[in-house]
Amino acid sequence: MSKPRPNANISGAMLRAMLAAVLVMLPALLVPQTATESAQLMVLLALFAAGIVFSEYSSEYPGIIEFRFAAPFNRSRFMLAGLMVVSLSLLMRAETVPGWPGARVEALAASCGQFLDFAFSPVRLLVAALPGDLPQMHLQLVHDGAALALSLGIATVLGFALAIRLKLWPLGSGPFNVWINLPTFDPTAGNDVVSRLIRTARINIALGLALPFLLPGVFMASSLLVQPLTLESPLGFVWGIVLWAIIPVSLLMRGIAMLRVARMIRANRRQFADSEGNALATA
Repeated sequence: MSKPRPNANISGAMLRAMLAAVLVMLPALLVPQTATESAQLMVLLALFAAGIVFSEYSSEYPGIIEFRFAAPFNRSRFMLAGLMVVSLSLLMRAETVPGWPGARVEALAASCGQFLDFAFSPVRLLVAALPGDLPQMHLQLVHDGAALALSLGIATVLGFALAIRLKLWPLGSGPFNVWINLPTFDPTAGNDVVSRLIRTARINIALGLALPFLLPGVFMASSLLVQPLTLESPLGFVWGIVLWAIIPVSLLMRGIAMLRVARMIRANRRQFADSEGNALATA
């Protein structure tokens, strides 16, 4: 929708908050080796995530979540995060509890790993950023899991770009309201809003393309100051790879969406100018 409803949708906010809490808790529920302390931490994080989502969606006015009224932007990202979390959790679970779902995920991850196994690929860089004394089986698991997560992210970005190409986004009626859908972007500051939107979109796209290659370097640099990243713990494996993959995807989707908004504003300006010109010509 183009603007928030007069009355806050409390039931919808509660449903979204519950789904966010379940998403945070899923790895702890699916992976059998989860330590008690880690599970308790996940409960706290789930409550924190649910509180943020509920407070955001129960309010009539925008806060920090972008494109709240431009479906299905946030739904696509949530579904992507859910697919990544479930797939990586099943992949980790299959190491100790073999079963049909885990075997299928393992086969799919291995296929993605072969597809993305080329020189200087983000997947190879991530594996190279891990300590060299880790077991080869674990390194292969990280390789295939990262390849699976990255493949899901690429498919989501391509699908979103296709939806924009086919003018299937944003869904809803009425004009697109920049303020409520981009609450952290001030359309009144600086120069022309279209130029600023395009510039910000390009920065987001550039960061989204670069981060899968840059983050492994950050991991290697951080190991000089703190404990090296190993991704050996079940929750560390799942959430480490999810964050590595979904942050660049979110930046890419944000950049593509902002380019679409800039084009919509430019098209509305042309339409308004043409209507004004026709009105003056007939006056």
